[in-house]
Amino acid sequence: MSDKKRPDPDELVAAMRAEQKEREAGYRERALKLFPHVCARCGREHEGKNLRELTVHHKDHNHDNNPPDGSNWELLCLYCHEHEHTRGVQEQREEATEGRDAKPTLSHSPFAGLANKLDRE
Repeated sequence: MSDKKRPDPDELVAAMRAEQKEREAGYRERALKLFPHVCARCGREHEGKNLRELTVHHKDHNHDNNPPDGSNWELLCLYCHEHEHTRGVQEQREEATEGRDAKPTLSHSPFAGLANKLDRE
């Protein structure tokens, strides 16, 4: 029997989250210095308390690609950032249901039909 203790999964997750937060803080601070505090998609300005809602989006989706000039980043508000990362998922759902009866899926998209409803008004 080995004397080595198995690492605690909770401690591992906490350490990974702390490392991620530290890494994000570095490039977020740089991005906030490089770019105006405006969402690149919706154009909403952020200042004061709501500056925390402005996030850094990696254009190539590689969080380790952080060039000093910020060429892989764009500042997005929380809502536009979420939309950016769910865009492909929604398109896949629409393609999968085209030409057949729509069946409920295990995944839920609360805004799936919003674009169609907005176009009608």
